[in-house]
Amino acid sequence: MYGSARYGSAGEKPSPARGDGQHVLVVVDDPGTSELLTTTLELAGYRVGTAGTGAEAALLVAEYRFDLVVLDATVPDLGGLTRGRRVAALDRPPMLFLTACESLDCLVPEIGPGEQDYVTKPFRIAEVLARARVLLRGRNPVRAGGAPCYRDLVLDDATCQARRGERVFDLTPAEYRLLRHLLVNPERVLSKEQISRHVWGEFRARNAIEQLVSRLRRKVDQEEPALIHTRRGFGYWLGASSR
Repeated sequence: MYGSARYGSAGEKPSPARGDGQHVLVVVDDPGTSELLTTTLELAGYRVGTAGTGAEAALLVAEYRFDLVVLDATVPDLGGLTRGRRVAALDRPPMLFLTACESLDCLVPEIGPGEQDYVTKPFRIAEVLARARVLLRGRNPVRAGGAPCYRDLVLDDATCQARRGERVFDLTPAEYRLLRHLLVNPERVLSKEQISRHVWGEFRARNAIEQLVSRLRRKVDQEEPALIHTRRGFGYWLGASSR
């Protein structure tokens, strides 16, 4: 799906499995520590992606859905998570910091609101797993074997293509991000600001959002029933019938 993601091999059997297939992004610039965390989390039942800088992590979080970010507070360009392609607060995953600090108050206050926790270094793996479980409680994973879908509309994360029934169609990067955002939030109205910040990382003019939705709608809704709808004055939603 993304170049630095790694998944456990088929023959490995976690014992006991603490995860439920949730996506975890490990942001660590030390190769040894990254390998330790990645291997441990995979064996515990998580799907793991990696990044070495804050800027790289920001790009991945803006483009893909993660359930948790495990972040070393010493990575280069930590501010990259708060600059450029921002992620709306509703879509921001919880963050577990690895830090020598005893309090998050002095760590990175610019990160903004959201669920946060921390483990002090040198950390114990058991504590990292325990804190991760608490932050992930109640978050439903997108299954590794199940592509984001709604009825006969399926999105292929590997090829960034979509399929409606037997018809396969290509997507631009912006269309892909919009469609994925709609698919993981079915039958939920998303505001234009939410969509804009998720797709582009910043708020854009209304006509840019309307044109993007229109292009995607022409590709998705060639068959009946129409799946992409407008809630006038509020935003857009994906579902089987207008309401």
